[in-house]
Amino acid sequence: MTKGGATTVNLEQDKFDKLKIFGGKKITSTYHNKLSLSNYRIPPPHCRSSRPLTSVFLVLLIGSVINSSATYDPIIRFPTTRTMTVDSRSHSDDDSLYCASWHLAAETNNAGVWTQIPSRCYSYVKYYMTGKRYDSDCEVVANFSLAFASTVQIDPDGKDAWIFDIDEALLTNLRYYMEHGFGSEIFNESCWDKWVALAKAPAIPSSLNLYNALKQMGFKIFVLTGRSEHQRQDTSKNLELAGYTGWEGLILRGASDKGIPATVYKSERRSVLVNGGYRIQGSTGDQWSDLLGFAMAKRSFKLPNPMYYIP
Repeated sequence: MTKGGATTVNLEQDKFDKLKIFGGKKITSTYHNKLSLSNYRIPPPHCRSSRPLTSVFLVLLIGSVINSSATYDPIIRFPTTRTMTVDSRSHSDDDSLYCASWHLAAETNNAGVWTQIPSRCYSYVKYYMTGKRYDSDCEVVANFSLAFASTVQIDPDGKDAWIFDIDEALLTNLRYYMEHGFGSEIFNESCWDKWVALAKAPAIPSSLNLYNALKQMGFKIFVLTGRSEHQRQDTSKNLELAGYTGWEGLILRGASDKGIPATVYKSERRSVLVNGGYRIQGSTGDQWSDLLGFAMAKRSFKLPNPMYYIP
C-alpha cells in the first residue's frame, strides 16, 4: 500500500501491532526479533530530496538556530557570583564530619585530656546522646561483654568478680547534661552534687540487663565509683530505684582519696580486691581511667561518652 507516494513497510505482521514509517505518526509496535534491512523498500525517485532542496533546508535550519538563541539558554554556562556562593549547609556538613572524627578521637583516648566538648560540636553531641545511636552503641558493648562472660569458667569459691563504674556506665545522667550543655559547660561540682542528691538518674537499659545476667551467672559485682563517700546514701538509693541490687561491694572515694587521679584511685581499689583473692574477670566503664592502670580486669569494656573526660 502507498500513502502520499511513500511505500509503507511490511515487518512480520504476526509480531507487530502497527507500524507507520511515513506520514509523520509515531511507530507504536511491539517486536521480539531483530529488524531485517531486506524488509525495507527505498522510496520512489519522486520522493527523494534533490540537492537544491537540501541547501534550502540547511539555510532555514541555521536561521532557526540563530533566532532561537535569543530565547534559549546556552548549554554551557560560566559560573556567576550567585552560583559560586558557598552553600550555607556546607558549614553544617563540615561540623558534622569534624565532630564525628573528634568523637572517635575522644573515645579512643587520642584526644588526650579535655575539659569541654568543642563548641561547634554541641549539636552533634546532643543528637548523638538523645538519638538511637547512643543506645545502640551501649547495647553492642553489653552484648560483647556478655559474650566474653559466657566463656569464663565460674569457680565455686565465689571469687570471680566484675567491676562497674556508675555514671554513664550503670546510670545515665542525660537529664542533668541536657540542662548543662551536653558537656559544653565547665563542670560545676555544686550543681552536680545537687543532682546526685535527687537520686533520679535512670538505668542504662543494656547495662541493667548485663548486670542482672552477670549476677545470675555467678559473678560477684563490685561498684567502683568516683563519687564521694558522703554521697553513699543517695547513690545507693539511686541504684536500687533504677533496678540495681545485690552488689558485693559499693566503693566510693574517701577523704584520703581526694585529689588522687581517677586512674590511680581505681587501680588502688582494684588492688585491694585482688589482694583479697578476687579474680577480676571483667570491668565496665565510660572512662579510660575506669579501666587502665594496674590490677586491671582480664577484659575491659568501654562505654561511649562524648560529654566529659576524667583523667
